[in-house]
Amino acid sequence: MVWRRLFFLISVSLLCTATAPAAEKEPFAELEIGAASEWSLPGGGTSLGPSAAIEFSAIKDRLEIEMGVSPRFGNGQREWDTELTFKSPILSTPATEVFFALGPEWQHRSGRAETADVVAGVASLDFQFWQPDKKFGWFIEPSYSHALNSQHEQSLGVTMGLLIAIP
Repeated sequence: MVWRRLFFLISVSLLCTATAPAAEKEPFAELEIGAASEWSLPGGGTSLGPSAAIEFSAIKDRLEIEMGVSPRFGNGQREWDTELTFKSPILSTPATEVFFALGPEWQHRSGRAETADVVAGVASLDFQFWQPDKKFGWFIEPSYSHALNSQHEQSLGVTMGLLIAIP
């Protein structure tokens, strides 16, 4: 009877150590490449374009910093949005991460015989879905932006694409 219990305990402990995950090395940074769209509020136009950003951890499991740029085109106008967001994790599992982000945004607009530079504030939720090896994944990031000019322009946006871990 004692031998069976001992055999059971040794088997379970060997099984647990054999399947325990190795210590996961965090990537130095993450590259986000995708597409962005934006809708002006209320009832304004739509613009679309590519998006690229790099994100790195400033304080492990507490704060990430993301710098991104997105040229968008629509309604006879070009717009370059450059943002710096500070992201705090809401949910973190091995396969899924959700962040809340806030930060400043610089918008450079040209077209319709005018050029304008606007500073705005942006808030977003960043949903990241990783493969088991955490080298690649995909993301979707809905956002809200509010311009700090006299018109107080507002917009809703969505950016989605591929995540690439940089070791």
